[in-house]
Amino acid sequence: MKWTIPQLQKFRDNGFTIDETADMSELMKIDPQIRRISPIRVFGKADLGSNRVTFHLKISGTLTLPCSRTLVDVPFPIDVQTTETYLYNRLDGMEDEDGEFHLAEGDVVDLTPVIQEIILTEIPMQIFCDSDNPVNGAPQSGDDWEVISEDQQVKKVDPRLAKLAQLFDNHDHDKDK
Repeated sequence: MKWTIPQLQKFRDNGFTIDETADMSELMKIDPQIRRISPIRVFGKADLGSNRVTFHLKISGTLTLPCSRTLVDVPFPIDVQTTETYLYNRLDGMEDEDGEFHLAEGDVVDLTPVIQEIILTEIPMQIFCDSDNPVNGAPQSGDDWEVISEDQQVKKVDPRLAKLAQLFDNHDHDKDK
C-alpha cells in the first residue's frame, strides 16, 4: 500500500477510496508469538490536501496466538478503526513530538509500516482459549509428569518411600497395643 504523491494528487478532486487485502505475514518474524495471520483487509477513504493526505481506515483480520495457559492456538480477531495523516513535507513549526502525523518518505506515502504497528499494538498481553473446550490439544503428560483432575487424585505412595510408610503404619499399630 504505497502511493507516490503525484498518484495521490490525481484523486484530489474526486476523493480516494481504499479496499485492499494485504499480506502481513512478515509480522510473524517481528513477533514470534504470532503463529498465523490471515490476510488483512484495509478499507476506507483518503482526504487529500495540498500538503497532506488523511486516511480514515478500518483494519480487520485474524491473528492466531498461543493460549497463555495451555499454549493452544487461539484465533484473535483484529477490527480497528484509525485515522492517519501523512504530510508530504515538514511544515515550519511542526515538531515530531506532536505525533499526530507521519512524514512521506521522499515522495512516497507507505501505509504498510503504520498498519503493522497498529496490528502489533492490538495483541493482548494474555489470551485464553475457550473455557468450554479447556485443554483442546494441550499436552496432558510428559517426562515424569501428567495432568490429573481433582477427582483423579489418589494418595499414592512413592515406591521409594513405601517402606517408610510401612514404618509409620507399624509404629501406629504398636501404640495401639
